[in-house]
Amino acid sequence: QVQLVESGGGLVQAGGSLRLSCAASRSISSINVMGWYRQAPGKQREFVAHITSWGSTDYVDSVKGRFTISRDNAKNTVYLQMNSLKPEDTAVYYCSAGGVYTIDSWGQGTQVTVSS
Repeated sequence: QVQLVESGGGLVQAGGSLRLSCAASRSISSINVMGWYRQAPGKQREFVAHITSWGSTDYVDSVKGRFTISRDNAKNTVYLQMNSLKPEDTAVYYCSAGGVYTIDSWGQGTQVTVSS
């Protein structure tokens, strides 16, 4: 099982940007799917974006055109570039690793707060 550590969260004004990083404890080149999820207070954890080992990406509709996921296999790191942030993007963001149909590992989460 791979250990995941997120960083890059913080407080930002609406319209601003943040880049989240997810550092893995070992090579991610063989991990099929690396993803980002988020959980807002009182809500269930929801899918945000994922990227496959073959480079395919997918996003939840609410972030399309604003967020970009990428992976650097040489650095064992996955990124989430978040632009044009909105107050409704406020949540704890979690990194995930796994297969096409399973999630095998979660990070501890990083808080993102967007003020209006």
